Amino acid sequence: MAAGVSLRPSRADAPRYTPIAEHGLIGDMRTAALVGTNGTIDWYCCTRFDAPSVFAAILDADRGGAFELAPDVPARTKQFYFPDTNILITRFFADNGVGEVQDFMPIVDDSGEADRHRLIRRVLCVRGSLPFSARVAPRFDYGRSTHTVHGRDGHTVFESPGLSLALTSSVPVEIDGPDAISSFTLSEGDSAVFALDRIGNGVELRACPVMEAEELFNATVHYWRRWLSKSRYRGRWREMVHRSALTLKLLTYAPTGAIVAAPTTSLPEQVGGERNWDYRYAWVRDSAFCIYALLRLGFTDEAKSFVHFLSENICPRGGPEAPLQIMYGIDGRSELPEVELHHLEGHLGSSPVRIGNNAVKQLQLDIYGALIDSLYLYDKWGEPLSSDHWDTIGTLVDWVCDNWDQPDEGIWETRGKIQNFLYSQLMCWVAIERAIRLATHRGLPADMLRWSQARDAIYRRIMERGWSPERKAFVQHEGDDVLDASVLMMPLAKFISPTDPKWLSTLDALGEELVSDSLVYRYDPSNSPDGLRGEEGTFSICSFWYVEALSRAGRVDEARLAFEKMLTYGNHLGLFAEEIGHTGEQIGNFPQAFTHLALISAAFNLDRALG
Repeated sequence: MAAGVSLRPSRADAPRYTPIAEHGLIGDMRTAALVGTNGTIDWYCCTRFDAPSVFAAILDADRGGAFELAPDVPARTKQFYFPDTNILITRFFADNGVGEVQDFMPIVDDSGEADRHRLIRRVLCVRGSLPFSARVAPRFDYGRSTHTVHGRDGHTVFESPGLSLALTSSVPVEIDGPDAISSFTLSEGDSAVFALDRIGNGVELRACPVMEAEELFNATVHYWRRWLSKSRYRGRWREMVHRSALTLKLLTYAPTGAIVAAPTTSLPEQVGGERNWDYRYAWVRDSAFCIYALLRLGFTDEAKSFVHFLSENICPRGGPEAPLQIMYGIDGRSELPEVELHHLEGHLGSSPVRIGNNAVKQLQLDIYGALIDSLYLYDKWGEPLSSDHWDTIGTLVDWVCDNWDQPDEGIWETRGKIQNFLYSQLMCWVAIERAIRLATHRGLPADMLRWSQARDAIYRRIMERGWSPERKAFVQHEGDDVLDASVLMMPLAKFISPTDPKWLSTLDALGEELVSDSLVYRYDPSNSPDGLRGEEGTFSICSFWYVEALSRAGRVDEARLAFEKMLTYGNHLGLFAEEIGHTGEQIGNFPQAFTHLALISAAFNLDRALG
């Protein structure tokens, strides 16, 4: 899928910030980088998703650091993925020629080795002749660390207290202060290679000649195509679904099986606002939903890896505390202290820039339903759960039976007043109901009487206190009549029939109040204060939930139109951020796993409804 055409301005006239949507994602299932349509890498953490940034110009154009690589003349640009892979190609169309930059992180097998890491940029002139220039300007540790740069054995080495990188190039490179620069001209058929490697801690300097780069390119193509060939999806939206699947795979941390919510931090939910969060961690909810989406497509290995991550790294706590945190580090660590980086101005001046996430301390009851539902589906579509897994599920369900009626912060991680959120109670119902199904199917030991009584009590509570006769709709939380898009999960979770009169009335109310041109707002912060200033855009996962709810309710034509409209808000590569702004721009961390897994589910169910 090609990008819209844009004219690359001269560097003097270039805007300071490339829009969020004007990026593609590359990665090696250890870390990731954002590459702008102008050929600049302006987000990259080495060597893990949650490591300090090396390039962060997307968060501070002056102090963040970047890797620029593009023709030295005005050029129109287009960007696309090499078919069925995560190799990104940025093409430049100038008066005297056509060139392209191929960006990728080599992957040749399914190794879980944590230290294996490399970033390669291949430059080709495919027609005519073009002058190119490059500037490698790392700013280590989110721009907080100084570094030295020097030549060593034909490499350019950047050394900081915590990390050293080596730049290998097939064209001459000069040192320019803290940066490395290169100017070169390519004629038709010529190519050049830049490779950036972490060195130290046992990793030695290594060359990357043109032929080796081509071999790694071909091996990486083979890897992604072999992985994607396992997909069972043959529906109408194959290109979009497969791009979403490839994106979810990129957000997997191979050494442990954890899945990050997004590869970025602090991209704003409102430009100039404070709703800027670090998403480079494994949320239980997001990961569980990802597993559901990938299982639907036939990718069982990812589900197995995530179950292994849970087994090896997450041990339910005892005592009065909730047995699980809502999120963990990609290595399973539980401490994720939130820090504000005041020296970075934030994307388009959106501050503060945050690393870490204090929401880790919140109580969010819905995570137990998401997790147990994904384990139920893994047992159904993957492989049978072990006796140890069942013991853990039993511990979690017993806790849910005792605590489902507590107020909590809810799925949206409000930083205001805790409430008895309907969605939290709904997913507690899911946790117990799926565990009962699993115990019945497998003949596993369970306190069926207690579990059934708790499940039924939740159902009655939601139907009695979650329903507003005045609004003729299910509402956000008890004691108010505020609407919330999270209730769209009620029929999706099989809590209520998708054609139940109460549900159809709710669907109409949501459509009137929270839907705008197929785009769905989570809730109205003015009616439901969440403890934060400012507004936000529409929430893309909710928009895909809306599509699925419409299709399940029999309103298939409406669902298909809403889905097709929603696809137009994706970027030129089919990638989605967390939210869509008032004028259709992508906002929030990018790309977001939540959005892409919901796209897969909506497409899958809409295909089924259409026949």
